[in-house]
Amino acid sequence: MLETANTTVMQGFNKSERCPRDTRMTQLVFPALYTVVFLTGLLLNTLALWVFIHIPSNSTFTVYLKNTLVADLIMTLMLPFKILSDSHLGPWQLRGFVCIFSSVIFYETMYVGIIMLGLIAFDRFLKIIRPFKNLFAKKPAFAKAVSISIWVLMFLISFPNMILNNKEATPSSVKKCASLKSPLGLVWHQVVNQACQFIFWTVFILMLPFYVVITKKVYNSYKKFTSKENKHKRVEMKVFIVIAVFFVCFAPLHFVRIPYTYSQTNKTDCRLENQLFIAKEIALFLATTNICMDPLIYIFLCKKFTERVPCMRGRRMAASSQEHHSSHTDNIILA
Repeated sequence: MLETANTTVMQGFNKSERCPRDTRMTQLVFPALYTVVFLTGLLLNTLALWVFIHIPSNSTFTVYLKNTLVADLIMTLMLPFKILSDSHLGPWQLRGFVCIFSSVIFYETMYVGIIMLGLIAFDRFLKIIRPFKNLFAKKPAFAKAVSISIWVLMFLISFPNMILNNKEATPSSVKKCASLKSPLGLVWHQVVNQACQFIFWTVFILMLPFYVVITKKVYNSYKKFTSKENKHKRVEMKVFIVIAVFFVCFAPLHFVRIPYTYSQTNKTDCRLENQLFIAKEIALFLATTNICMDPLIYIFLCKKFTERVPCMRGRRMAASSQEHHSSHTDNIILA
């Protein structure tokens, strides 16, 4: 297995030498885009942190949202290292730091966020199909235990990627993060990639039946309690905001990874390989925008959040007075 991992990495090095990449996108365009995402994400998540500090964790939904926020904040704080490294504005040692530490933390928190989106969808699913059942899965203690378990599990999976880098970092070796890893580190890196793919596809597959049921229940509730067309459209947007964020941010990366990984380990046309590389970088950027998209979930689905945001209090009060007679549908969506 160790020999296979070494062979795969060497094939990647040889392919890179035979098929040079145009680095203008990765050194100029993407760092600029990531800078915008970093500043926006820092602002939004700092505001969200201030709001959630004042909201008690007395529901599973709030617990999952707070864990999502923590993951987003950590991802946000890892971005400056990536920006400086990719744009070559920092010393070569910074690239080594990115390879060994910050990129590992970045991906760890990304997948914590993916799991949390799945749990939020599951929480909405339970609230709609069993609104009055006192299930253990609807208790804050359950959400806290699950959240802690996820953080511990992802740390245990990711930590070996930090410590299995026993090769000396040099200006040339840090150009390829894999060149810093030991043979066992290369194997573990492949295991982690497969585990992350499993996490995404599991959440993806589970979300589909959740939202089929949610859509049916909400639509039936709409027909029973209200006939206002604009209210129906607004409710639909609220219902689908979680799955929309999930698909827009994370689906492209995992769809592109399949052909991109194949191109790295098999004989591929140089032009196609470069196109897949750019597609992978674009998909990774979309995944990073999740730190700016998650606040939409807080706004659309968490009443306590909008009640705490000063600029939205007036809008919430006005909406509540206008929609008093159709509040049942809101109640099965919002928490």
